[in-house]
Amino acid sequence: MLISRTPFRISFLGGGTDFEAYFNEYPGSVLSTTIDKYCYVTIRRLPEFFSYKNQFTYSKIERFNKPDEVEHPVLREAFKFLDVDRIQVAYDADLPARSGLGTSSAFAVGLLNGLHRYKNETISKMDLAKEAIYLEHELCREAGGVQDQIAVSFGGFNRIDFGPHGYKVRPVDMPPERKKELNGRLLLFFTGFTHHAGELSKEQTANIPARLSQLHEMKALVDEGETILHGRGDLREFGRLLHKTWELKRTLSDKITTCYVDDAYEKAMKAGALGGKLLGAGGGGFMLFYAEPEARESVRGALSDLLEVPYKFETGGSKIIYAGGD
Repeated sequence: MLISRTPFRISFLGGGTDFEAYFNEYPGSVLSTTIDKYCYVTIRRLPEFFSYKNQFTYSKIERFNKPDEVEHPVLREAFKFLDVDRIQVAYDADLPARSGLGTSSAFAVGLLNGLHRYKNETISKMDLAKEAIYLEHELCREAGGVQDQIAVSFGGFNRIDFGPHGYKVRPVDMPPERKKELNGRLLLFFTGFTHHAGELSKEQTANIPARLSQLHEMKALVDEGETILHGRGDLREFGRLLHKTWELKRTLSDKITTCYVDDAYEKAMKAGALGGKLLGAGGGGFMLFYAEPEARESVRGALSDLLEVPYKFETGGSKIIYAGGD
């Protein structure tokens, strides 16, 4: 038996420039971090006593003999891609799926990481991320960017650059005390409903030619944000950058925000937040806000109808945390 653990991520700046339709023409960049909320994939050999050869347990249980019998696209294509059989797979997570924290890509990365280890194969973090991108985009035909797979595979607080010739991951060299201060000023709230990123991503991709100026500006904010985090500038300006990127992001598609999200955002800003954004493709899920210590309780009070999720930044990325037994 083995267990992989893969973190979820928060994307701060540059989202949208990690779409291939953009970075094949213009350099793309994002600023993101992984957090101590995870998905877990447990893999073990299935004994030969059953009428089925494989089992996948998630929100439902799928029992099958051949991968093409599987409804879940990522598991189906991963089994075929890595040619595995006679396996039992189970998925668990700290937070709900389709909530803007890269959960689907975390599952893809964690599953591939576990299956490679099951086959006694080693794989680098970059190759793991590239395999997950290939699995989701090419084999499963899912739309979207490529930042999530890279972020959760590597782990940590990084700047990730994208171009037609590949990707580059560069850890943000942030003083430890500044990193702690930033973590304490970022509040994470769950709106209580999830979104379907695929359709939103398809529309966003189609809109890229008409939204180039916004995307260029969103990419430029990555440089500003990185400079602030390095210690050169007031940390409060990072909160204002979140507000600026949210104002730009909401113009990329008319489905990114909702009246409910806009109302929550307005309440937080009136309560003292300096900025924030809806995480992920849009439509629902988690919201992030930046608030100075003196405004945190006021923001929490204004959003008391939402569930706050405490978290810390993490640095490990996708790992095998147990391997033993059968």
